[in-house]
Amino acid sequence: MRQACPTQTPRLSLPLYNPHYPPFHAFRLLGFSRRRRRRFVVSAAAMPSHKTFRIKKKLAKKMRQNRPIPYWIRMRTDNTIRYNAKRRHWRRTKLGF
Repeated sequence: MRQACPTQTPRLSLPLYNPHYPPFHAFRLLGFSRRRRRRFVVSAAAMPSHKTFRIKKKLAKKMRQNRPIPYWIRMRTDNTIRYNAKRRHWRRTKLGF
């Protein structure tokens, strides 16, 4: 019979159940899968846009508003405006329409 070497550390097997990690069926409920699925991405050119003209005008106005103030406004005498306080980031704050 073969004896284990005392200097060698025993091999540890990982437990199948970890109470600190959610069970896999929780991920399945969220839409994750163990298998890799091929996802098809539709290019922007193939997918048409369905914006009304009213929405398009609002988006254009919000685009114009969302810019830093011009440098010459900052350089004016007795100016208290330092930056555009209503600046909006496209990912953090949504417009809501």
